[in-house]
Amino acid sequence: MRTDVDIISHGTRLSAWHYTAESEALASVRGRPCVIMAHGFGATKDAGLEPFAERFAEAGADVLVFDYRGFGTSDGDNRQDVDHRRHRQDYRAVVAHARAMPGVDPDRIVLWGSSYSGGHVIAVAAGDPRIAGVISQGAAMDGLAAVLMIWGYAGPLQLLKLTGHALKDVARAVTGRRPHLIPIVGPPRSIAAISSHDGEAGYRTIMGPTFRNEMRARGILPILANRPVTQAKKLRMPVLLVVAAQDTIAPVSAVERVGRKVSGPVTVKRFDVGHFDIYAGEPFVNSVAAQVEFVQELAAVRLR
Repeated sequence: MRTDVDIISHGTRLSAWHYTAESEALASVRGRPCVIMAHGFGATKDAGLEPFAERFAEAGADVLVFDYRGFGTSDGDNRQDVDHRRHRQDYRAVVAHARAMPGVDPDRIVLWGSSYSGGHVIAVAAGDPRIAGVISQGAAMDGLAAVLMIWGYAGPLQLLKLTGHALKDVARAVTGRRPHLIPIVGPPRSIAAISSHDGEAGYRTIMGPTFRNEMRARGILPILANRPVTQAKKLRMPVLLVVAAQDTIAPVSAVERVGRKVSGPVTVKRFDVGHFDIYAGEPFVNSVAAQVEFVQELAAVRLR
């Protein structure tokens, strides 16, 4: 059963879906576990997240799936502003909301992220030791490594062009003019934040009706500072890393470094697929099964 929920983050309404657990299989006297989910770079909650949420609810967990401020059906004046710092503030707001929900165990909150948000959940959990567990799928763990990957497939000129567009947008913001927008994803050699050979087809496969293929160009600049890998050692809760071994967007080496740095128990599930393949077909079936099992085991341990 899914209902619409409004959650306030820094004075702005976030649009969320609340999936109520379909059974009491994971319930305790304190309530049920709750999985908190958001999407990746410029993506929205209607872009392939529902099947994951449904599986968690079937297993006995509540689920909150939300859009960041300025994206999808959430409010926010700064529309299409991809900024990992704001996104993580929104995650924290949803965690606080979940902990106050009737029927939810505030000490069994599980963070779920994919692609860009796969890094967010590492950073958010690093600052909140009360988080029970983390699921990170096809994650962007190191902005520096991601920029080097772009250098590899598109060349230094592409990075210079993107930086120029970003600075143009910053200048427009300073002078109070309308933002300068660029596509989030585009074909190879195009001016877009993501222009890998499989990026455009991958986004087209999973994106929902509220996705807009545009972003404020200034969002290119914070990417270098987005380095969840540097915070991984602070995590002492269980972590599940789902690795897409053929990923051309989120460097796999950075995910592997996170796995070595996390202080708590780490489970790594590798699939020989690309970044977007994990959302459908057999890779999805196998991945979500491992994720559900992780939540079930985590919930059982917390009940002891």
